Amino acid sequence: MTNSDQAPLHVFLIAGEPSGDQLGARLMAALKQETGGAVRFSGVGGPLMEAEGMKSSIPMGELAVMGIVEVLPQALNILRRMRETAEEALAAKPDLYLSIDMPDFGLGVAKRLRAAGVTFPLVHYVAPQVWAWKAKRAEKMVFLDHLLVLLPFEPPYFEKHGLATSFVGHPVVEISGEAGDPREFLTRQGLDPDAPTLCLLPGSRKMEVNRLLSLFRETVDLLLPRVPGLQVVVPTVSTVAERVRLDLASWSLPSAVVEGQENKRDAFASSLAALAASGTVAVELAAAGLPAIISYKVNALSAAVARRVLKVRFASLINILLDREVQPEYLQEKATPAALSAALLTLIENPAAREAQRDAVRPALEMLGAGGLPPSHRAARKVLELAGRPVEQK
Repeated sequence: MTNSDQAPLHVFLIAGEPSGDQLGARLMAALKQETGGAVRFSGVGGPLMEAEGMKSSIPMGELAVMGIVEVLPQALNILRRMRETAEEALAAKPDLYLSIDMPDFGLGVAKRLRAAGVTFPLVHYVAPQVWAWKAKRAEKMVFLDHLLVLLPFEPPYFEKHGLATSFVGHPVVEISGEAGDPREFLTRQGLDPDAPTLCLLPGSRKMEVNRLLSLFRETVDLLLPRVPGLQVVVPTVSTVAERVRLDLASWSLPSAVVEGQENKRDAFASSLAALAASGTVAVELAAAGLPAIISYKVNALSAAVARRVLKVRFASLINILLDREVQPEYLQEKATPAALSAALLTLIENPAAREAQRDAVRPALEMLGAGGLPPSHRAARKVLELAGRPVEQK
């Protein structure tokens, strides 16, 4: 039977937070291109995945919870959603199940499916950071059929336990589309196209925003006397956009809050530097060529536990790959307005410092798959292969 005789590929996807929504949307777009549109999707995702053609059965914001103290109040609801999602996947009988990041939820659903005796492949996309902590978690994932990883050094951690693993690269390095005209973008947002602009990224989870926005505000207040005309642009996501807008309305400088990937690219292109929560956005900023300072704060108990188990020196993936602090990091007690404002001032006032960071991050981007076949297409081709539908290598 030829590909044209087959029913459209049905992929059941799960993403529980904005970074996974981005990865899922790029994968879905790549699958549509690789199959000529002969693919359909169901499962759980956010607005980007829904824009690619999947109706999420659960509001993704319910699952975007992080940190020990923060998760506990939501545990019963998350377990209920896990059970409901497994039942939905069983009823759907897809050609392949693919969970994206959020291993506690996605792998929890996959375990239920394995226990139910499903015959379709169970795949997970984005490995838990066993190289950073919880090394034993690798052997607990062997019930899966395949693992797709973003980092070149990850496969051996899982292959030694018998789990087939493929390095596909990090989709963030393939940010597509050229940014628009910075002056036009700033004018459209009600900002001064000639004023110095700082990009703020306080996170995509409510917990992150609640902790970081006040810190970022105090940091900006310290910058104002040193940077005349300073204004800020804040790319955000729908789950926290209203919270961010309400807070920014009381800030004592011009600001704009924007949503969507195109606006995010334009915000990056219009800014001199960025202050960002640790996470996938650190790689996005590097790929976009925007110098950044990375910061993060969590509940004191969560931080204490993390310090006991983490095996890496850095939070930014760029810094981890390069084994040095290219994107300056200010975490927990080091994340003070004075320290952050001083670090940002260096980037804002010194073009050579900005260019030095741009040059330094390039090797890390190459390690993540920049150049050649886009990572999302590498992942899409592996998905097709695992579903028994290999495509012609173009």
